[in-house]
Amino acid sequence: CPFKEGCYKEGAKNKTYSMKIKSGEHTEQMAFQESEYFKEKAKERYKIEAKNSELKHRHGYDVASSSGLVGMELQGAMAIFTVNIKRILKLIK
Repeated sequence: CPFKEGCYKEGAKNKTYSMKIKSGEHTEQMAFQESEYFKEKAKERYKIEAKNSELKHRHGYDVASSSGLVGMELQGAMAIFTVNIKRILKLIK
């Protein structure tokens, strides 16, 4: 078999051969991830993730405190407002 290295393992009871078929979206995403733009943005991501973590863990943005979309929007606005006020106060000092 020309694919012996890819599918046969010593001592195995059966033989399998698998080949990944990627869709157009997957190949486009893989090409995008190799671009310089993506690499530059990936280097900055840790800053955004730190702020998201603070919102989630310190300001209750992980669980909705009320039901309904309006309540969630209000909770989000208040949490983001609080974090922004903290940042302003820190910059003033």
